[in-house]
Amino acid sequence: MGKNNFTKKDVLKIAKEKDVKFIRLWFADISGQMKGFAITIDELEGALEDGMGFDGSSIKGFARIDESDVIAMPDPTTFTILPYQPKEKAMAGMLCDILNPDRTPYQGDSRYILKKVLERTAAKGYTFYVGPELEFFIFKDERSTQVLDEGGYFDITTLDAGNEVRHDVILHLEHMGIPVEYSHHEVAPSQHEIDLRYSDALTMADTVMVYRMVVKEVAQKHGLYATFMPKPIYGVNGSGMHVHQSLFKGDVNTFFNPNDEYHISMQGKSYIAGILKHAPEITLVCNQWVNSYKRLVPGYEAPVYICWGSRNRSSLVRVPMYKPGKEKATRIEYRSPDPACNPYLAFASMLAAGLEGIEQRYTLPDPMERDAYHLTPKEMTDLGVGCLPGSLIEAIEIAEKSELLKKTLGDHVFNNLILSKKIEWDEYRKRVHEYEITTYLPVL
Repeated sequence: MGKNNFTKKDVLKIAKEKDVKFIRLWFADISGQMKGFAITIDELEGALEDGMGFDGSSIKGFARIDESDVIAMPDPTTFTILPYQPKEKAMAGMLCDILNPDRTPYQGDSRYILKKVLERTAAKGYTFYVGPELEFFIFKDERSTQVLDEGGYFDITTLDAGNEVRHDVILHLEHMGIPVEYSHHEVAPSQHEIDLRYSDALTMADTVMVYRMVVKEVAQKHGLYATFMPKPIYGVNGSGMHVHQSLFKGDVNTFFNPNDEYHISMQGKSYIAGILKHAPEITLVCNQWVNSYKRLVPGYEAPVYICWGSRNRSSLVRVPMYKPGKEKATRIEYRSPDPACNPYLAFASMLAAGLEGIEQRYTLPDPMERDAYHLTPKEMTDLGVGCLPGSLIEAIEIAEKSELLKKTLGDHVFNNLILSKKIEWDEYRKRVHEYEITTYLPVL
């Protein structure tokens, strides 16, 4: 999928050859959850030509009830066969662009938001590449956090059902044309990571959507439950989505400078400076759930403080060590996003922040090559090190004031995102949680 260059004619031919019975048409709602519906093979040609109309008023962040009609227009370059479905019920899928009835792009479509930022980037001669590392947990079921193993980072001795799921997922992804760089057991019990080979941002955002769906559906076939929830278990590491990113002009990596101590160009440094300056504003997009902020706490390898470094994994932005002859691999790693974000909006926001740094020639502060978790308040003030938002409501309040975010997302998505997150926070705030019962009930 993604980079297959299929035409409508190709899709019809492959679907017939593979005896496909159903085709799923996928798209993301404002929160990044995969939505969609299935059509039969008889409807495929019409869908490819004219799209499929549906009522968008029930989709989170989509149309109001008085303007509910929208069209799902399949993108044939994303066509893929789902290899884990039985042959007698052969199924394929495609990502869709969402259009208004007059065929113009729908302003609430996350994929369109990313496309707009990428068009602005392309006009400057750049191609934006990303390579995310998605972590996830595999539990016994969706009603508990009962782990399948007690394994740790890079553990290869734990032979369990979770590892079987991970291996099956990789085989299916490869069969679908999604290249996997490597995979391993992560730090926490029952936690796994599968890293995708870098590609252009739109292809990767599409891939992340499909990847998460495949992980969940393969786990379900094993009678298990996979979750990208950022922090499902107290006291152990949460799940992140570190995003490696770079800007190319043609075949030239604009982030690379052979004469710099960190092998980072002035453009690369200004890009990092843009990410650092606007990090508090874009955190709502990269970490959009109440639970996201249970992960962004000191001590569990998740970033809290706004700084950058090379080997320092407590920093928000890390510049991986340069390897001679690997100039194209020069990149930055943004470490705060979690795998439950909307990848279209997250990539768009990161890119917009970095481009702002380049366009305004932001100056990059000195790197932090010590453990940021142990900085005193005075040291943070002296070094000019700020903090990411500590809760969803703090992230909302910062994002509301962000001109960069409003410009990037557009009024429709920006306003609907803020509204939906305020509702989520209000629901969380009103609920009585287990901590309060166990801590206060016995003594108050």
